Amino acid sequence: MKRFEVHRNIRKRAMVMGLSIPLFALMMVSVVCTLLIMIFSFNLGVIVALLFANVLLYGTLVQWVRRPFYLGTSRRFPKSLSHKNITPLPYGAD
Repeated sequence: MKRFEVHRNIRKRAMVMGLSIPLFALMMVSVVCTLLIMIFSFNLGVIVALLFANVLLYGTLVQWVRRPFYLGTSRRFPKSLSHKNITPLPYGAD
């Protein structure tokens, strides 16, 4: 027998053009800004550079969705909690 997920969990994996909803919104903001710059730009080089930047952004976002990378600069929570002093400096002793 088939199992179906609850409808409220459907939004967690909603994809538009291979991107999640927040990343798709970021892409659309980039496209709108690019169109505004294209309208007021009369230089062909700027237009080509903006199109290339949008394609590069889309490719980067799709790769990020497929293989997310984490910076890992900080741990979320320590494995153990202790009040033990971790420095050899004596505090309060002269």
